[in-house]
Amino acid sequence: MTMNINWFPGHMKKTKEMIIENLKLVDLVLEIIDARIPISSRNPMLDEILKDKPRLIIMNKADLADKEETKKWVEDFKKEGNLALAISSKENVNVDKIYRLAYGLLKDKFQRNKDKNIENPTIRMMIVGVPNSGKSTFINKVSKKKGAKVGNRPGITQTKQWIKTKSNINLLDTPGVLWPKFDEQTGLHLSFTNAIKDEVINIEDLALKFIDYMKENYPKNLEQRYKIDINGLSSLEIYEAIAKKRGALISRGDFDYTRTANIIFQDFRSGKLGRISLEKS
Repeated sequence: MTMNINWFPGHMKKTKEMIIENLKLVDLVLEIIDARIPISSRNPMLDEILKDKPRLIIMNKADLADKEETKKWVEDFKKEGNLALAISSKENVNVDKIYRLAYGLLKDKFQRNKDKNIENPTIRMMIVGVPNSGKSTFINKVSKKKGAKVGNRPGITQTKQWIKTKSNINLLDTPGVLWPKFDEQTGLHLSFTNAIKDEVINIEDLALKFIDYMKENYPKNLEQRYKIDINGLSSLEIYEAIAKKRGALISRGDFDYTRTANIIFQDFRSGKLGRISLEKS
C-alpha cells in the first residue's frame, strides 16, 4: 500500500519569499529540525535559499528521539561540515552554548568589527524549519518569554516576528515551511510527527504504516505500552489488539480504527511510546 502525501498551503510560498527578503537582516540562521527525523525535517529548498549564510542546526525534540541515534546524527552532520546541537525545547535550553557556537561561526565578522573598534556582541538569528518542529517553544525558552505562539499543531506561526532576549541574541521567527513535492517516505515521516496535519491524510492507513515501522524497529515499545504480545501478529492484528486493549470499539464489537490511530499517534508524539527515531544514521 502506497500513500500519496502532500501539503503545501499558500502561506508557505509566502514564507519562502519572506526568508529570502529578510536574510540580509540576520547574521546567522538557526535551522530547527526534528531529532526523530533529521533528514525528512530538513527542507531541501533551504540550501538554495540560504546559500553561504552561516547556519547552526538545532536538533529539537531530542528527548523524544533514540539517544544513541541522535548522537550518531550529530557526528554525521559534523562530518558533512554542519554544526549541530541536540536539545529539548521543553527543558531549559542552554542559551550560552547556542551563543558560543554561533559566535564561533561568526568569528570572522567579530574580528572585522574588532579591527574597526566596533563592539556589538548581539547576534541576529533567523529561525527556520518545517511546521511543528518546535520553533515557537524553542524561542520562548531562549527568550524566557511567551512571545511566540505555541501549539502542537502545524501552521501556528503565520507571520514573521522579532524576539529580543537578554543573552545578546535577537531572533527572527518565520512560519514553518514545507516544499511542494516529496517522496512517500518523507511524507510518512512528516505525517507521523504531525508536521503535516492529520486532517489532510488518511490517519487509519498512516497508523498501519507506523505500526509496520514499530514492529520492525521498536517492538518492545509497543508491547510495553499496550501490554500485548506481538510475536507472530501482522500489523493489522497489532492495530486491532491495541484497539481492544484501549476499548476503542464501536457497535457490535467492531474496531474503531480512527480512534485507535489517534491514541497511537498521541502516545508517540508525547513520548509515551518511548524514545523513537524514525530515521537511523
